[in-house]
Amino acid sequence: MDKNDLKDIIISDEEEREEQIHELIRGKRSLDINKELSKTLTFGERMADKIARFAGSWSFLFFFTIVIIAWAVLNSKLLFDDPIDPFPYVFLNLILGCLASIQAPIIMMSQNREAQKDRLHSENEYLINLKSEIILEDLHHKTDQIIREQALLKKELEDIKMKMEKASPNIQLRRGINGKSDTGGKEPELYS
Repeated sequence: MDKNDLKDIIISDEEEREEQIHELIRGKRSLDINKELSKTLTFGERMADKIARFAGSWSFLFFFTIVIIAWAVLNSKLLFDDPIDPFPYVFLNLILGCLASIQAPIIMMSQNREAQKDRLHSENEYLINLKSEIILEDLHHKTDQIIREQALLKKELEDIKMKMEKASPNIQLRRGINGKSDTGGKEPELYS
């Protein structure tokens, strides 16, 4: 049952409505989206997530900073007369450009998967909220029904009391302050 089945729950037949509500209540709506999606991930998707997780970490930032500083030191003219990649570091720029062009789509794939997880979380939360709302509406309906039935019973009791008083004018049903029956007489004092 999903959000499109809401119109089916608003039914005039009480028994059918009760059955629909109990079906919704029995069904489990909360899911571990991460666990469900991890079952269907391909090898490439798992690798993209791991690469994106590492590329977006402090350890990657520190590691890459050390690599760039080491590259600059090793290729400076101060240490070697004929460095592999002299000062403007054209080869380093090529490597960084290639790394960025490979890393960007991998990070985008990972972000798309996270967006998909967010959408599934939202849909799941919507179904949970819908279920809760329907249950609350049903409880409110049942409470109103109980209040109406209680009012009818109270009216019937009052009618019965009035009929009894009319049938036997000598008998009066009274209640004392504490809510117990009061016969109107005093208890005899045994020890005075």
